[in-house]
Amino acid sequence: MRKLAVVLAFLAAPVAAPVGATGIEIDVAGEAEGTIIIDLFEQVAPLHVERITTLAAEGAYDGVVFHRVIDGFMAQTGDVEFGHLGQDMRYAGRGGSNYDDLPAEFSNLPFDRGVLGMARGQRPDSANSQFFIVLEAAPHLDGGYTVFGRVVEGMDIVDLIRRGGGRNGAVTGEPDRMTAVRVLDYDPVAPQPEEVEEGAVTE
Repeated sequence: MRKLAVVLAFLAAPVAAPVGATGIEIDVAGEAEGTIIIDLFEQVAPLHVERITTLAAEGAYDGVVFHRVIDGFMAQTGDVEFGHLGQDMRYAGRGGSNYDDLPAEFSNLPFDRGVLGMARGQRPDSANSQFFIVLEAAPHLDGGYTVFGRVVEGMDIVDLIRRGGGRNGAVTGEPDRMTAVRVLDYDPVAPQPEEVEEGAVTE
């Protein structure tokens, strides 16, 4: 019941702390270097969260590149079939995992900056392993792609991920990559703003 109340609060005020009791931690290497912490919304998209955490626990995401990155829009990764560094990057973005595609779990959660969505093909029920992180609010995606999490720490790292070119945002050369993806056994939440002491001077 408490989780449902938190979900409703998130819908009413997107700036509030995201829901979820699990998360993942992504180490990134390349032009961007650092760790991204993500809160997963298992009450909103349980099947997608289960898929993401299963692949992460198996190590399937380790070494997978950000193959499609469009400035001001999103950074996409997660092709565990063709997207490992060292493979032919012309095929990155065409593959998935050994598991079946997932049924859509669309919701009313908006694609605000830092939200994670599941990539898919033309069919709504075609998401598998690929996902993207929204760099700026993308309301045209709302209700058409499954939202399953949100960055709560490390968005500055996401902002540095190497951009692609052309309309599709394909990254050439050596894309940035996820060196390790770990499932967290605690519920990550967005950090609270620091309190300013009374009388303190701020910039």
